[in-house]
Amino acid sequence: MLQTEVVIAGAGPVGAIGAARLASMGINVVCCETTESCASDLRASTFHASTLEMLDEIDAAEPLIGLGLKAPVYQWRDRRSGQFVEFDLGELADRTRFPYRLQCPQYHMSELLTARLPGLAHADMRFGTKVLGAEQDADGVTVTVSRAGKTETIRARFLIGADGGHSAVRSAMNIGFDGFTYEEKFVSLSTAHPIERTITDLAYVNYLADPQEWLVLLRVPELWRILVPASVETSNEELLSEESVAAVFDRIVPGQKVETSHRTIYRVHQRVAKTFHTGRMMLVGDAAHLNNPLGGFGMNSGIHDVWNLADKLWTILRKDGDAEQLARFDRQRRGVTTAFIQAQSIENKALIEQAPGEAHGARMARIAATAADPVTRRAYLLRQAMFQSLADAEAIA
Repeated sequence: MLQTEVVIAGAGPVGAIGAARLASMGINVVCCETTESCASDLRASTFHASTLEMLDEIDAAEPLIGLGLKAPVYQWRDRRSGQFVEFDLGELADRTRFPYRLQCPQYHMSELLTARLPGLAHADMRFGTKVLGAEQDADGVTVTVSRAGKTETIRARFLIGADGGHSAVRSAMNIGFDGFTYEEKFVSLSTAHPIERTITDLAYVNYLADPQEWLVLLRVPELWRILVPASVETSNEELLSEESVAAVFDRIVPGQKVETSHRTIYRVHQRVAKTFHTGRMMLVGDAAHLNNPLGGFGMNSGIHDVWNLADKLWTILRKDGDAEQLARFDRQRRGVTTAFIQAQSIENKALIEQAPGEAHGARMARIAATAADPVTRRAYLLRQAMFQSLADAEAIA
């Protein structure tokens, strides 16, 4: 039986960063990923400044920056009038070396780090290895995995579930995953079409509010990514049809033929696990919490989870810290997930949906007032860049 200190289920960006961080701290870690290689998942594409600072500590920020686009400015726009309010993260240059959002598909991060793991003295990267379940006792966790058609076991001191919304680790912990699913579907489209030639004042990140069809326009290298809502009563096949996709783009760049390179339908959830920690098993990222993508908080908060947890595990494994460290991890990360990540992503969706009439004008006026006041604006930027949530978590005893 293979023995190690930590097993991580999942090698997406959260699991891969967790494995790289633990290995850099001299902790033996086995990272298990069900697929044979990193999935080219285009869902998450924003890395916030606070996250880039973490990645810089493991020499991953600069390589990732080389693959992405720096987006210091982002816009809240009224889709019908074309009026917009801008926020410039460059104002945080006195706070961070990375005063921008980095627009880069998440799989680049996963590929970068999982390629490094085999060369690290304390890391073992195992693709094609699915975590099926786990049992824990006073001394450790026995993790059951499936690999090459065979069932194997790995003995570890701790198990981290970074294995997504359908987490096998969460199932093994037998805890609830409370919350709700949004009524509408989210349609994600990618295109190389030069939308910026039609809407000439676009930033790289744009949230277009509208009571009928809100819209998100995000730029990643070589592509625009578009997110729009759709009725659950319309089939996925119809929503992804040439006719339906052409109609979406005709409302953005009228009269132009647009080719797409990627089309996906999402159902979006707001859920938080009852606890992020049971004994020697912990949850991070989508295994612990799910939220809508408006604001780019999901992947980033997952990275913040595993970074926090790595510090706690190092204290336990290398400094003889007690298990209270893990309870504090739960209090800190679950606390900020509920108080900020969930609340802010829900608020962002409410802003972008924009009810008609006075509510529409009032919401845009509130955004404009935030942008106009230097003190309020800086506080807002610190929240959006997720520095404030990190400070809030650290303040939790």
